[in-house]
Amino acid sequence: MSSVNITRTELLVDVELVSVEGTSTTLIENNSTEEQPLHHNSRSHSNGAVVKSYQSTAPTAKTRTTSSTSDDSALLPDVGYSTLQNSTRGVQEYQPLLNSRMEIDLTFNYFPDDPQFSDIVRAAELAVEHGIYPERIYQGSSGSYFVKDAEEKVIGVFKPKDEEPYGRLNPKWTKWLHSICCPCLFGRSCLVPNQGYLSEAGASIVDQKLGLNVVPRTKVVMLVSETFNYSRIDREKSHVKKLVSDHFPSVGRRFHRIGLPPKVGSFQLFVEGYKDADYWLRRWESDPLPETIKKNFQFQFEKLVILDFIIRNTDRGNDNWLIKYEKPDVKTTNEEDDWSIVKMPEVKIAAIDNGLAFPFKHPDSWRAYPFHWAWLPYAKIPFSTEIKELILPLISDMNVVQDLCDELYTIFKEDKGFDRHMFERQMGVMRGQLLNLSQALKDGKSPVQLVQMPPVIVERSKGHVGTTAAFRNFSDTFTQRFQYKGPVFSWW
Repeated sequence: MSSVNITRTELLVDVELVSVEGTSTTLIENNSTEEQPLHHNSRSHSNGAVVKSYQSTAPTAKTRTTSSTSDDSALLPDVGYSTLQNSTRGVQEYQPLLNSRMEIDLTFNYFPDDPQFSDIVRAAELAVEHGIYPERIYQGSSGSYFVKDAEEKVIGVFKPKDEEPYGRLNPKWTKWLHSICCPCLFGRSCLVPNQGYLSEAGASIVDQKLGLNVVPRTKVVMLVSETFNYSRIDREKSHVKKLVSDHFPSVGRRFHRIGLPPKVGSFQLFVEGYKDADYWLRRWESDPLPETIKKNFQFQFEKLVILDFIIRNTDRGNDNWLIKYEKPDVKTTNEEDDWSIVKMPEVKIAAIDNGLAFPFKHPDSWRAYPFHWAWLPYAKIPFSTEIKELILPLISDMNVVQDLCDELYTIFKEDKGFDRHMFERQMGVMRGQLLNLSQALKDGKSPVQLVQMPPVIVERSKGHVGTTAAFRNFSDTFTQRFQYKGPVFSWW
């Protein structure tokens, strides 16, 4: 690989001279005594596009016992698109610049276990190619976007990693002002920074694993759009490359990428007909639900409680979970016979905004980050028999718990800043939450009594972890301990 100068802005333009002889051989000889072939782990699509995906099968026991090779794969870099020669897509060439020690590991936004989700993401990509760009959501403190299809219908919510509340390209100034005016309360010391997109996808995994079905399906994908917040350098590079490609096509064909770089982030399916929980909760104070609907809502509410408690969501207010309520609709079909059709009322809950979860310790600094649903009257009712029968058999099975940790590891390890030791601490908190939840369900406690239980951390009893290839195998035995240190401002 080498570079050439074209204009004064050529420092922003990378050009590959494939005609230079000996370059590839020199790189291989400098890094290894024998030539190592590149393995392309990618799948073809009908349109030929290839995009990196972080979805894969759950790791086996060998995955948890890592070597130097597996450790390198746990620190994969962010890469871009790779467009095949016969592609009909508008994006030209998204081939990342890799050094000689990196292998190409490109897969596109295709999920074999969820073809419907793959089709929705593909519809979003096609819409962008036709000039229908994602629209920024102005609520909240991070960069998030309504993603549309070719018919301009909202189909999902995309949250780029680098536009998260504490990301370097967050387009909103709220957190910046927070860091300047009140640095002692800036950030959340119990969370791994800049992992919100993984937390969103992880919450969806927990939801599906336990059969809760309250989180809209969420996965990690890569998308590109002019409406995303890019740095000035990235936009200037894209502009210069396009000019060079238009005027010098032979040179432009050698660029690694033309256009803006794709962004990795969480993609959550959009749910229709839902409103903020606050809206319906206030309405029901003056107009109570029918008894049968109230029982159904209580069951849905308990699912939300269990999800938030397991992942230890530090950002659950009554404005970031949704309720869909369709009132009974009576339609008369025959006035003479006085017959009518009654549409049964329906109530559902959607748990969105799960990006500030999976802490590596319980809150012990300034704020307690309480669950705001704990002040609702529904939280004072003991857990129902239905929820016990659904959850207890699963969380009491250590194989199910370990499978859940393995699936989360599969997602989290793809972040280039992944730290295995920190991940184990996150799982220690989650295991402790599962232990408390299991005991609360057995004792017939209510959600408000659940959150008042002393925080527990369940850790592996032996073994060492780290980010290098030399860490030892993990033990399969666990020990539990209580975290006695609490936040300065407690909520009880």
